[in-house]
Amino acid sequence: MTTFKKYLLPKEGEPIIVQGNQLKVPDNPIIPYIEGDGIGPDIMAVARRVLDKGVERAYGGKRKIGWYEIFAGAKAKERFGELLPEDTFEAIRQYRIALKGPLSTPIGGGHRSLNVTLRQVLDLYACVRPVRYIKGAPSPVKRPEKVDMVIFRENTEDVYAGIEWPQGSKEAKSIIDFLNKDYKANIPADSGIGIKPISITRTKRLMRKAIEYAIAQKRRSITIVHKGNIMKYTEGAFRNWCYELAREEYGHCTITETQLTGEYGGKQPADRIVVKDKLADDMFRFVLMRPEECDVLAMPNLNGDYLSDACNAQVGGIGLGPSANIADTCALFEAAHGSAPKYAGQNKVNPSALILSGIMMLEHMDWKETAKKVLTALEKTILQKKLTYDLARQVKGATELSTSAFGEEVIRNM
Repeated sequence: MTTFKKYLLPKEGEPIIVQGNQLKVPDNPIIPYIEGDGIGPDIMAVARRVLDKGVERAYGGKRKIGWYEIFAGAKAKERFGELLPEDTFEAIRQYRIALKGPLSTPIGGGHRSLNVTLRQVLDLYACVRPVRYIKGAPSPVKRPEKVDMVIFRENTEDVYAGIEWPQGSKEAKSIIDFLNKDYKANIPADSGIGIKPISITRTKRLMRKAIEYAIAQKRRSITIVHKGNIMKYTEGAFRNWCYELAREEYGHCTITETQLTGEYGGKQPADRIVVKDKLADDMFRFVLMRPEECDVLAMPNLNGDYLSDACNAQVGGIGLGPSANIADTCALFEAAHGSAPKYAGQNKVNPSALILSGIMMLEHMDWKETAKKVLTALEKTILQKKLTYDLARQVKGATELSTSAFGEEVIRNM
């Protein structure tokens, strides 16, 4: 039996277990959740209520989520004197799936990102961010309905590995002196220093996850997004290793763009996924001008952070941006946005991103009936122009709703 140092055990539900490589989900799974900082309590309460109603109406009471609160951020600090208790990691490991509200990260100092720490300690190596237009949502582009892509962002290395030293520190001075002396670099003495690791192992497992997704979801292409013309031995290597993985492990179902043109006359076979690549800067142009050609996108950590926000802007903003952090045996689902502390406790912000993340969670559990029911109700609510302030101010004739009232409309539309 699971034991914790500081947490009480769940009062209801059964754990999800892994058999072979598959999750075995009981009818009453224990799902840990982290309420989050700032707006977290507002949106988590609504998301849980919407998901619970979806489960109830899809399965008539035969299934039920056993929610189990675990802690990180301000609430953990208040209760346990630390921002991220070891029990939080252990609960996610043991119960396999968790839902998380946003956690605050100081800028330019203070503690390290708790979001990044969770991903790295639990080795949640694939950040999966679907970007799809919901009819009725405001958009700055003319044809947002063309946007339907899924970003696979490597989650554990790149600059997010956190290997850096501040300007003036003895470590920064030592590295600068070493590089300038032994490798004839020309780094100013008053520089801060950061190191950007990208490895074969972590690149290939991310690409493997992206290809498996493309196969399962019958997607047509995977675009590797990189800045390999400048960072040749990190991002350029990322590109090369992704192609290598596709060729060696999935050559039976993938082809390159060169093969498509040369061997197939530009006509894509139904049983082949096209693997191609683009420079990161050009990709920002491409997702605006030809989004219909963007399907599954695989990229290093920082590129994924930038590009997912830019793509979400085309379909209504990060208030509609879900996210999943997935490993081989556990997964953490969260909204892509931050904690927005200035709106904390105002019952004002949009809970859609967390609801959509919950829908991803239900799909991961193979509770597809609930996922479809909740998604359809959310889409109907937005199409009816019943919106929280962030979207309502952009839509003529919209009815502005509070966070909780929006959740009730989604439930009504089930």
